[in-house]
Amino acid sequence: MDTSFSYCVYGNNALFTDPIMKIGGEKFSYPVPTYEALKGITESIYWKPTIIIYIDRVRILKKIETEAKDIRLFKYNDNKKSDLARYTYLKDVVYQVQAHFEFNQHRPDLAKDRNAKKHLAIMKRCIQRGGRRDIFLGVRECQGYVEPCEFGNGNGYYDDSLDLPFGTMVHGIDYPDEAGDDQMKIRLWQPVMKNGVIDFIRPEECPIHKPLHEFPVKHFDYHDIQSVDELYSETMGDEDNELDY
Repeated sequence: MDTSFSYCVYGNNALFTDPIMKIGGEKFSYPVPTYEALKGITESIYWKPTIIIYIDRVRILKKIETEAKDIRLFKYNDNKKSDLARYTYLKDVVYQVQAHFEFNQHRPDLAKDRNAKKHLAIMKRCIQRGGRRDIFLGVRECQGYVEPCEFGNGNGYYDDSLDLPFGTMVHGIDYPDEAGDDQMKIRLWQPVMKNGVIDFIRPEECPIHKPLHEFPVKHFDYHDIQSVDELYSETMGDEDNELDY
C-alpha cells in the first residue's frame, strides 16, 4: 500500500550545520535542510525501528535569509573561562515535506510489527498533534512546529524561480541497522532546487559514501527480554516473586 504522507514544519530559526564551517568552531547553516535533518524531524513525529523513513522532497516556501548571533561557549576542560562565537542561522523558515516509509528488511526480529496501515495511521495522527517528541530545526535551540498540509498547496517565494544548485552538500548518514552492514558512512550529493522544490535521491543512489567507523548492529529477540517478576526475584529473593500493582 501507499505509505506516503506530508506535513509542514516551520520555526523562527534553523541551523543545518555545514560541517566544513564547523571546524573553526563557528557554525554556519546550509541554505536548505539536509535529507538527514528532515528525516530526524520526521522521526521526532513518529518512528519505530520496524520502519525506515524516506524523504521524497521538500518545498521551500519563504525567502532564504540568514542572521548571525553571538554565542557564549565554555572552553573545554575549563568551565570558568569562555569564548565568544558567532553562529549563522536561517531566519523565519517554512518547509513542506513529503515522505514515505518502508519496512526495515535488515531487522527480521521485528517482522511481526510490519503493519503498514497501522503505522501510517499513527503517523498521520501524530502529525495532527504536532509530533510525539520535540521538533528541532537542525539544533536544539531552534524549536520547530509541525502541522498537516497537502504538499504543493499555497504560494512559495521560489515557485517561478530558475534552477538553483547548492553545490556539494551532506545528504545523510548510513546507519548499520538500515544499510545492512557494520559500517557507519556519510553520504554526499549535489542538490538542485527547481521552482522551490528539492527532489531527494534515495540514500543508495548518492554518488559518494565515505566510511566513518565500524558500528555493529544490535539485534533484539525474546532472549534479550527479562520480565519484571524475574528482575524482582533476583533483587529481593525468591520469597515473593510477584509484584503487587
